[in-house]
Amino acid sequence: MNPYSRLVARCGGCILLFAALSAGGAAADATAEQEEWIALFNGRDLDGWTPKITGHALGDNFAGTFRVEDGLLKVRYDGYASFDGKFGHLFYKDPFSYYRLVVEYRFVGEQAPHGPGDWALRNSGAMLHSPHPRTMGRDQDFPISIEAQFLGGLGDKARSTMNLCTPGTEVVYQGSIYPEHCLDSASKTFEGDQWVRAEMLVLGSGQITHFVNGEEVLEYALPQFGGGAVSNFDPAAKPDGQLIEGGYISLQSESHPIDFRKVELLNLAGCMDRGASNYKRYYVKSVPESCVYAKGSKPAM
Repeated sequence: MNPYSRLVARCGGCILLFAALSAGGAAADATAEQEEWIALFNGRDLDGWTPKITGHALGDNFAGTFRVEDGLLKVRYDGYASFDGKFGHLFYKDPFSYYRLVVEYRFVGEQAPHGPGDWALRNSGAMLHSPHPRTMGRDQDFPISIEAQFLGGLGDKARSTMNLCTPGTEVVYQGSIYPEHCLDSASKTFEGDQWVRAEMLVLGSGQITHFVNGEEVLEYALPQFGGGAVSNFDPAAKPDGQLIEGGYISLQSESHPIDFRKVELLNLAGCMDRGASNYKRYYVKSVPESCVYAKGSKPAM
C-alpha cells in the first residue's frame, strides 16, 4: 500500500472534508469573480432618474423631453416650438466614483426647431463626476462635469464619437492640462441610426478611459474643477483646482433626438477583504465599511 492509500484508509472522512472545502473554495472564487452590473435604466420607466432642463426647476420634465417608449429611453422635442437653449440632463439618483459605465445609443430623426447650430447635430453625451443636481441654478446650461461626448456622422467628413468635453472642468492629457474645451477621440465615424456601445472606465480622480464597441479610443487623467464653457452656475459648486473624486451621472439632451437601450454600471469600489461574503476580486477601491461578514467571523488584519 502506498503512503497516499494508507492516509486515505486512516482518515476516510478527511477526503470528503477536503472535497467539501475545495468545492466551497471554488464556489467562493466564482462568487468573487462574478460581475454584478447595475441596470441604471430598467427598460420600463424613469425610476431613479431626475431631469434638469435649462430654465426649469429640477424635476420638471419639460414637454416630456425624456420618456420611455418601446423599452427605450428616448430624448424627444416634439413638444418644443423652439429649442431656445433648453439644454437638458437626466440625472441618476446615486453618485459613483470608481466604475465601468456602458451606454448603448443611437441618433434618430431631425434636430429640434432652432437648435443651437450645426455643432449640436447628432450630438449628446454622458456627463460624469457632476455635483448633486440640486446645486445647479435654474438657468445653468450644463452640469459642471466630465462629458463623454457622443457624436454621429454628418456624411461630409470624419466625426469621432466618445470625445471629451469639459464644462467647468479640466483634465491632464499626455502630461499637462489640456487647454481646449473638447478633445477628439481616435474612434471611427458612425453614420446613420446605428447602435453604438460606449464604455467609460472611471477611476475616481485618477484615470478615465473611453471605449467604443470594445476598442479604446481616449485616455486622460486627474479630472478637476476649472475652465469655462458653463453658464449661470453657483461658484461654490466649482472650487477650481480641486480634484474630482466622483459624482453624479447624467444623460444629455442637446437638441438632437437620441435613443438609449442600455445604461449599465459595474461598481469598482467595495469590500476587498477576502474574508467577507461580499468580496469581489475586480474591485479596485477599498470600502471597508461595506464589508459583510458571517456571524462570528472577524475582518482580516
